[in-house]
Amino acid sequence: MMKSVAIRLDEIYVPTALRATLDQAKVQALAEDILDKGLQFPIQVRRDKERYVLVAGLHRLEAMRALGSDSIEALVVQARKF
Repeated sequence: MMKSVAIRLDEIYVPTALRATLDQAKVQALAEDILDKGLQFPIQVRRDKERYVLVAGLHRLEAMRALGSDSIEALVVQARKF
């Protein structure tokens, strides 16, 4: 079983291809759900030199930003580059 770790939001790079899929309505809905229930599933990132690169969980990441959080739970995975 993989263990999640807390990662600072400013250490996570979001690839342009993922940024293009951002839906602000989903971000708002997730932010409200996170306030009510907490973050249910960690995002997925891969390590790339000095930073982490987002693999999955763009809307969760942006919801945490919208809530003013400075970190998020994440699974560090081995993944292909886009």
